[in-house]
Amino acid sequence: MSYLRAVLSSDEKKEEKYLKQLIIIGNKLQYDTKKYKKELKKFNKTSKTINKKVLKKNSKKTKTPVKKILKKNKKRDYRYSIHDVYIKNNTIIIDFNKTITSKDLKFFELKYKRLTKDVFDFKGRFKNAKPTKLSMKGIDKISIAQYKKDTLRLVLSNKKNLKTLYVFGKRKITIKVLNLNLLKKPIISQAIVNKYKINKNKIIVIDAGHGGKDSGAVGPNKRYEKHSVLSVSKYVYNNLKAQGYKVYLTRNRDKFIKVNNRTILANRKKADIFISIHANSVPKSKAHKISGIETFFLSPARSERAKRVAAKENKSDIRKMNYSSKNSFLTVLNRGKITASNKLAIDVQKNMLHTLRKSYKHVNDSGVREGPFWVLVGAQMPSILIEIGYISHPTESKRLYSRAYQKKMALGISKGINAYFAKNP
Repeated sequence: MSYLRAVLSSDEKKEEKYLKQLIIIGNKLQYDTKKYKKELKKFNKTSKTINKKVLKKNSKKTKTPVKKILKKNKKRDYRYSIHDVYIKNNTIIIDFNKTITSKDLKFFELKYKRLTKDVFDFKGRFKNAKPTKLSMKGIDKISIAQYKKDTLRLVLSNKKNLKTLYVFGKRKITIKVLNLNLLKKPIISQAIVNKYKINKNKIIVIDAGHGGKDSGAVGPNKRYEKHSVLSVSKYVYNNLKAQGYKVYLTRNRDKFIKVNNRTILANRKKADIFISIHANSVPKSKAHKISGIETFFLSPARSERAKRVAAKENKSDIRKMNYSSKNSFLTVLNRGKITASNKLAIDVQKNMLHTLRKSYKHVNDSGVREGPFWVLVGAQMPSILIEIGYISHPTESKRLYSRAYQKKMALGISKGINAYFAKNP
């Protein structure tokens, strides 16, 4: 179990255990662990006060609140693969009774009269499809129905085209509407108008993955990942520089750089965000079937796919640790930045897709995912890793070596960064 899960489940013993592990592992890696030692001391103090309160409550024999909480919890009916569909913090959450993959969701857009419809088909059955009513400010209508015996359909209908994004969890799919505020109030657009004033204070470090002796993945006709990602990184650098940002590249030529030295640069420059750019790959047997772009933010792996991609990108790291040690270290070291990194990943992924699809219609969306990428560990700021395509795919590998495609990709990344800073000034 990771430290984050221990916190979420209020398991105090495991919280203390993983904090101690973090300090031991951090000392081995020569990281500064002073703040974690302080946190452990604070934890010890708070746990003592909590224990005193618990003892007082038990002495008064107040058992009724526990019973009330238990009654509120819905019982899971495992005859149905979907447990619940609800709205929380302006996001729609589909809670499954099973582990899910991208195959469990199909998304498409429709135009009906003056309405645009975002249609989500989820693989599974939901017992309460009919009685469930959903509504959200800024969206004209949300309908939900058991479209087929094994398909639950969710439709967002609106006069203005919605920019929706879905994020996969282990047993959840979260749907977010990115331009919800724009439908009623021009809050974000006003921030974009003033972006040049904001940009002067923002520092960005762009990391072109691999380099030198580390070629990264190799596609058909000896197309190397290291060359493609460097070109895209330079285009992103030029775009952001022209907009007034302070931008740095971890490498501007075909040079090998140690994984930990990349984030050391970002920390030294006191960057506001760190973005590492890579290209994906799969074995030859699957090369012609799998394509698409995806964006990762740092977190312990939640899926086999995330573990596979992370293992590929972590190859050049020279630090030797077992998986469980890495997992607990990753979680605690970056837990304060996970939410911000998630927001950054969503904005970048959405804008890459939107920009590319204007010229390249069939670009697959592989989504925003969590993954244990070692290159992001040392970053003290929101950080993401972008897989700009599959260099193993016959068509996509050609695009990744095309200047036109590289420029479009870089433009999408730049727009995503602008959107992130506009929403989080």
